[in-house]
Amino acid sequence: MTSVPTITIRRARTSDVPGIRALVAPLAEERILVAKEAVAYYEALQEFRVAEDADGRIVGCGALHVMWEDLAEVRTLAADPALRGSGIGHLLLEQLLADAVEIGVRRVFCLTFEVEFFRRHGFAVMANQSAVDPEVYSELLRSSDEGVAEFLDLARVKPNTLGNTRMIRSF
Repeated sequence: MTSVPTITIRRARTSDVPGIRALVAPLAEERILVAKEAVAYYEALQEFRVAEDADGRIVGCGALHVMWEDLAEVRTLAADPALRGSGIGHLLLEQLLADAVEIGVRRVFCLTFEVEFFRRHGFAVMANQSAVDPEVYSELLRSSDEGVAEFLDLARVKPNTLGNTRMIRSF
């Protein structure tokens, strides 16, 4: 791992949205993350944590989106490409998982290409949707959120637009 100077993980602020978008843009171009309009980041700002370096530059981001009483999704986990492998993703994910526990979530889901990274953090590939009981599944069907549709493996998002892997971790 490359040594990283002081990194602070904190809640995102409105002034961080341009930095978050700048981190996501190249990954969206590579079809690793989904591109979103600026308004989507502002609307979900309270879900985001950012990694800030000693100069105040945003070098990583990630969000925890609650889907149901005991289920949330890690979204938009990204680090500055120049600092990949330095532990920023680890710090962000650990904070998001701590946030999940703090608010009462017992299972965290993700859609990822970074299967080994998430495995190292206790996630397992989902074989099927048995992680959600039928009653909760029917409630989640009412959501218009595309991430929920991806999680439920709904036909309207088929084929999986990015080709990533569904993973889940339970606490």
